Amino acid sequence: MMKRVFAALMAASVSAAAVAATDPRTIPTQLPPAWQAKTREVFKQAIEIPSVHNRGETHKVAELLAGQFRAAGIPDSDIHIMPYEALPGDNTVALIVRWRSPHATKKPMLILGHMDVVEAKREDWKFDPFVFREQDGYFLGRGTSDMKDGDVATTMAAVKLMSQGFKPNRDIIFFYSGDEETRGVGATLGSTKWRNLTDAEFGLNADGGCAAYDQNFKPLGCGISIAEKTFQTYFFTARNPGGHSSRPRPDNAIYDLADALEKLRTYRFEPMLTDANRGYFEERARQEGNSSLGQQMRAWLANPNDGAAADAIEANPLEVGLTRTRCVATMLQGGHADNALPQMAQATVNCRIFPGVEPKAVQAQLQQLVGSQIEVKPDPNYIGVPTPSSPLRPDVLAAVTKAIQRFHGPQMHVYPMMSTGASDGSFFRAQGIPVYDVNGGWGISPIDERAHGLDERTPVRSMYDDVLHWEMIMKALAG
Repeated sequence: MMKRVFAALMAASVSAAAVAATDPRTIPTQLPPAWQAKTREVFKQAIEIPSVHNRGETHKVAELLAGQFRAAGIPDSDIHIMPYEALPGDNTVALIVRWRSPHATKKPMLILGHMDVVEAKREDWKFDPFVFREQDGYFLGRGTSDMKDGDVATTMAAVKLMSQGFKPNRDIIFFYSGDEETRGVGATLGSTKWRNLTDAEFGLNADGGCAAYDQNFKPLGCGISIAEKTFQTYFFTARNPGGHSSRPRPDNAIYDLADALEKLRTYRFEPMLTDANRGYFEERARQEGNSSLGQQMRAWLANPNDGAAADAIEANPLEVGLTRTRCVATMLQGGHADNALPQMAQATVNCRIFPGVEPKAVQAQLQQLVGSQIEVKPDPNYIGVPTPSSPLRPDVLAAVTKAIQRFHGPQMHVYPMMSTGASDGSFFRAQGIPVYDVNGGWGISPIDERAHGLDERTPVRSMYDDVLHWEMIMKALAG
């Protein structure tokens, strides 16, 4: 999953005193101390399990979370650790837990998360990524923001409610996959083969959202993601007869591929304005005021055919990917010897395709762009499926707004948006279950986003607030 916070940067004229006075990390959490201690211990254990796809550790995270539900009173018959093969030779698991309503009056509600994390190498980080740390108002370690914070928060919120005797008026189903960061096999199975265990009226995804502050601690709002781009990888391949390096040919597979990648670098797909991103840009335009970027946003909102305005928006580093499909080269391979002309050169190109656009149509555009010298083929191991936007439910919007503004005040506006990343939610949307990204974790400064990157972290208060956030969400939507 790629979590992403969308926001504008406040003018840098805020005084140091004002910054210190409004730093949200300095505001005490409302989570009682005993529950802080319980949450911290479970979070620490989760972070110190290196649940990377090739290490075979996801079952330990599943057992950790299952243990919390079991101790809170969920019977073993409603706790399912489901083994499956995510990648060849890599056995992983999903966890499915059902908190049954004694007298259900509504259809079940599904809460989504994933237990796996992106690889992190000790030599790259300032500290061991799989040793939990607390420093300068942050919890640090791989998975602190993507997304073991959400796994632990949803689990501990449910456990806390059970300890208080709360009885939901609908079943609440918790689904935590083990391979969201790779192939999404768990979510595929969860939304199809295991549908008897996961079927629900709607889903709430802890792998996305919600509140954010800029580097000067100005509230930037909370986006409820109602749609996701389609994830699709293509391979650009150039082939050549090759030969001896002492006698260069006028054509060369590496040069041909380089020419194709230069075309890709400067190419822009047509912009698209839909209900999934309109709400976001309306809020962003309000935040930007009369700035040049704000004017361009209002121009595009008024006229979606204004390509120049969309291009100007997309040129801002905080808005990349929000106006259109984007494709980027991510890996290279080619040649077979330093004294031989290359017979093959290949680039991996990852695309995040706008909702509603077919991957085959993007493939055709890319093929036309690079010409017949380059073969463009999709990754045969993963063919993306476009998913519809989820209609924004008034009850979800109201519940999230009440929870977010309890902890951040009325200045933290809530609005619908489209995620540029991909998550397990897309698999359930594809099978007819609307999903909303509504996690209560929050961060500071979008330019310091560290999910998938070095020295990942989340504010300490954010972790504790997230437990209370999910407690409020469950009470509002299942009580």
